[in-house]
Amino acid sequence: MGSSNGGILSYKRVLILILFLILVSPIFGVFLADMIGYHEPLDVAAEILGLKDLTEKSNWTPFIGYTVPGLPLEIGYVVAGFIGVGIILGVGFIADRFIKRRHN
Repeated sequence: MGSSNGGILSYKRVLILILFLILVSPIFGVFLADMIGYHEPLDVAAEILGLKDLTEKSNWTPFIGYTVPGLPLEIGYVVAGFIGVGIILGVGFIADRFIKRRHN
């Protein structure tokens, strides 16, 4: 296996890629989606089936639709991206620590 330095460099590259993807996400999620009239497939299916939109009644998060109240859509996408990636990395970090403790 490689040295620990190679692993750290690999993590840095992945984090830079994730940062880049978060920063460009508004291009795809806001600008281009509006340009082509994109709608989430589940929303389309619900509309076809005649299901009611219960979003306002059962919303448990202030970040509905990848937006942040009071911020432009583009900034909301970036903030939501950082929050989502932070949660995933946090869960992964905790799981990694738990597994390492269990095997030691």
